[in-house]
Amino acid sequence: MAELRANRAKHMLKRGETVIAVSCTDTDTVDTLGSTGAVDLIWIEMEHGSATWSQLSDISRACDLWGMTSLVRVNNNDPWLVGRALDRGAQAVVVPHVNTKEEAQRLVTGGKFAPVGMRGIGGSRQGLGVADYTRKANDEIMLIALIEDVVAVDNLDEILTVEGIDCFMVVPGDLSQSMGPEYLGRPDHPEVQSLIEESMKKIVAAGYATGSTANDDNIGRWTNAGGRMFLCGYQGYISSGLKGLREKSNSK
Repeated sequence: MAELRANRAKHMLKRGETVIAVSCTDTDTVDTLGSTGAVDLIWIEMEHGSATWSQLSDISRACDLWGMTSLVRVNNNDPWLVGRALDRGAQAVVVPHVNTKEEAQRLVTGGKFAPVGMRGIGGSRQGLGVADYTRKANDEIMLIALIEDVVAVDNLDEILTVEGIDCFMVVPGDLSQSMGPEYLGRPDHPEVQSLIEESMKKIVAAGYATGSTANDDNIGRWTNAGGRMFLCGYQGYISSGLKGLREKSNSK
């Protein structure tokens, strides 16, 4: 029988290590990113991106080959969507706009088998050939809740009483919008950044992993606040590297 694949990112967080996540929606790019050895988790975007259910199995399978965690952001905190993403082969699911304790519990209900949740029992690609998959799966499934609204920040103490979620990420885009029209489109506004930092510290104090979107300018601040899960864009590093190479070629 096959062994259940270890969830790289989940175990890294448990060990107190930093997880670097990159968004990707095709298998060729997964191979390229995997070959760098620098990416721990592939973020498969199904809320704002182009990934489809029919593509999910192949994308997550490519992640398996490189030992990277495959994570899907579904477009709604629906237990059926969470369970389906896991059945198709993802090792992790992230849901948007978790604003209340009840919404946090809904994620656990769809993502974990009993006694933690009530994920529907059916075929799962990660469970093929694995004896007693339903009894082992909870140990390797990773669930992430996005804190991206002021109301979620206000309810954070209650939200953090829910067990079964591995990480609460505080992200600036929609959070800035929810803070008022003067913050719309200004995720780097000092007050937005301060609210993220304060929320991350509260999450860490409650014993959970946290993180955010990250770049060279803010990752130091987030790590100082206890952040360890970071969604990073890679296009900027390609651009800066090639521009640097061009500058060197023209330096004579």
